Amino acid sequence: MNERKTENIIREHFKDDEWYKNEDIILEEQKSENPQIIKLLKNASKNGNADGRPDFLIQFKNNSNFIIVIECKADVKYHKSEKQDKYKKFAIDGVKFYSSYLSKEFDVLAIAISGTNKNNLLINHFLQLKGTQRIGSIFANQLLTAKDYLNGYIKDNRKFSQNFLELLTYSKELNDKLHFLKIPESQRSLLIAGSLIALKDKAFYNSYKIENSIDSLINSFLDKIKTQLSNVDNKNIEDIITTFSFIKTNTILSKDIKIFKEIIMDIDEKINSFIKNYQYFDTLGQFYIEFLRYANNDKGLGIVLTPPHITQLFCELANVNKESVILDNCTGTGGFLISAMQGMVKDASGDSGKEIQIKKEQIIGIELQHDIFTLLCANMFIHGDGRSNLFKGSCFDDRIKEAVKKFKPNVGFLNPPYKNNKNDIDELEFVLNNLSMLEKGSYAIAIIPMQSALCNKGKVLALKQRLLEEHTLDAVLSMPNELFKNSDVGVNTCIMILKAKEKHPSGYKTWFAYCKDDGFTNKKTQGRADYDKRWEEIKEKWVNIFRNREEIIGFSVKQEIKASDEWCIEAYMKTDYTKLNKENFIANLLKYSGFLFLNNLKDVVSKDSIIQKDIKLKTNEWNFFKIIDLFDIEKGGVDTIGKTLEGGIPLVSSTEYNNGVTKFIQNNNKLFTKHKITVASNGSVGETFFQSTDFYATSDTNILIPKYNINQYIIFFIITIIRNEKFKFDYGRKWGKARMEKTIIKLPVNSKDEPDFEFMENYIKSLPYSKNLE
Repeated sequence: MNERKTENIIREHFKDDEWYKNEDIILEEQKSENPQIIKLLKNASKNGNADGRPDFLIQFKNNSNFIIVIECKADVKYHKSEKQDKYKKFAIDGVKFYSSYLSKEFDVLAIAISGTNKNNLLINHFLQLKGTQRIGSIFANQLLTAKDYLNGYIKDNRKFSQNFLELLTYSKELNDKLHFLKIPESQRSLLIAGSLIALKDKAFYNSYKIENSIDSLINSFLDKIKTQLSNVDNKNIEDIITTFSFIKTNTILSKDIKIFKEIIMDIDEKINSFIKNYQYFDTLGQFYIEFLRYANNDKGLGIVLTPPHITQLFCELANVNKESVILDNCTGTGGFLISAMQGMVKDASGDSGKEIQIKKEQIIGIELQHDIFTLLCANMFIHGDGRSNLFKGSCFDDRIKEAVKKFKPNVGFLNPPYKNNKNDIDELEFVLNNLSMLEKGSYAIAIIPMQSALCNKGKVLALKQRLLEEHTLDAVLSMPNELFKNSDVGVNTCIMILKAKEKHPSGYKTWFAYCKDDGFTNKKTQGRADYDKRWEEIKEKWVNIFRNREEIIGFSVKQEIKASDEWCIEAYMKTDYTKLNKENFIANLLKYSGFLFLNNLKDVVSKDSIIQKDIKLKTNEWNFFKIIDLFDIEKGGVDTIGKTLEGGIPLVSSTEYNNGVTKFIQNNNKLFTKHKITVASNGSVGETFFQSTDFYATSDTNILIPKYNINQYIIFFIITIIRNEKFKFDYGRKWGKARMEKTIIKLPVNSKDEPDFEFMENYIKSLPYSKNLE
């Protein structure tokens, strides 16, 4: 078969492309004239001894960071080898090989094409971002236009994640720069918002760089903001415009035209370009989060802005579409509204009339704080508008509530202000407020502190009772512990999904889910982000399981509840004991052996087991037991570590290190004798240790005193089982005595269906490092 036919198909396809005709792309064959590409392909021969010569290379004049490399074969049987390591003979193997070289300095779209029939080609596309080794599929099995390739690459989640990380890095740089210029934290986001609005005006965009007078530049800047924001019917616009006048009085911006221009240019290059590519993303909110981290009053205001991937999750959980009418009664900078608007406009499928209706009648927000309301209006303008129905004031104001109800909202979103003291409005009151304005049967989705779901007394209990009397608690998702890490706020949260104005039915089972792993990780300098590109897959899994209300061991469960119950999966989910393995037990033995050696309790640590036998766990044959039936549970007696005096008796606290021993102290109250188990109820919740000597313990430590005559080997077996339950507890849901008394663990049983202590002992003795327990 003739490979030239395949090449002709590709050549004709791109030479017929509008961008090729307009000289917006450069199409090269076999060899490039770009010195950068020549250098990268210098040793990229598929034979391993010469320059690499791809069939086609395409460069984009308006995006020099992105290139396309194409390899083709005439026969489809040479499209891909089994191991993808035959670079010369197979199309996919070869194009991925070239991509591995080119991606050192470019974002690469690698296209493998096989066949000689234009209507029956075998085509695969792969995207490899600059500086990464990961290469993944993108696009369907067809040739696209150069424009579609560029747009698809820009919109791809992998590229978005990369650009978003760069944006976060820039937010820190800009924050430091504005701090140096002595611009207050509260005005930094306003400066960005004002710049983005002014840059929307073509006359300003084309003239600000050549303006010589600082007074003229500032007046033009403020005039363009006024012009742009005044094109919508909202009675608060005049107040909003006045908010930007701080620029006139700032001691540096109002005097130094060079600095002011540099800031605007930076914002245009780094932020405006991002917004153009990702229209429906709360970019201003991300900068606001960064600036708030350094503000003195952020936590005092209770402001915790929702991460953008969670606003997207809300939209999918609520099945937002073009007929949705969205209400956010605690709007902040508008993250939920922007994400919802994206989903609604997408569902409108290019219907411009419907898009206008969505932005004019189907987006409703309420925000109390003036500066944030200003950012909200600016943000909505920057992201395509939707300012008409933004209400400035309290969501509890009856006039605002009645005005909102006229729009008949059918989806409610909120992330309410979090309480800082007992006099603050409770988060559940905001949830009830949102529900009160929705149409009957509509869904409200709220992300709130886990404590609101756990509380079983006082005012919060009364609010939970009211929720069930007036609405249906449909689902609760327990969220990652560090979800708000980028806001520098340590709060455990859950997502509640409620059906408005339909009383919680008797016997109704609420769906609970353990959504603790969103794929995001934290890096000290860059913050919490989806570095491993796992979120999209995880989100799809969560949403699908929710829509089908599936019950999956270790992830989801359905449970009848009442107001006094804990509204979280951790209270009801069963531990998946099939995942328990020998390595879990060995890890605890090794950790304890290290403690003995480091504290001079053992001169030599042995790797040996006591008995040589391979014993299987067979957890499917075990039975459940309450911890309270196996142990008496007491709390430690030391309240303040700092008030203890140095001595020779171990003090065990809620730490994960050194077998729980924080220090050695003198005689104190409540001495516990040896051969006990300690479990951290706070701090490093669930850290479980064996204490082989007498000890003291802090009041945030549970001490388990055996009711049976069991030795250290049996205790070590049970320690590993207890540790297996720790994922249900954290600083938001502490493992105190009351919860521990209700905790159930699974253990081996004998013929009488009693705990098989003999099996437990022999199992531990059969493991490496068990000799250190003798």
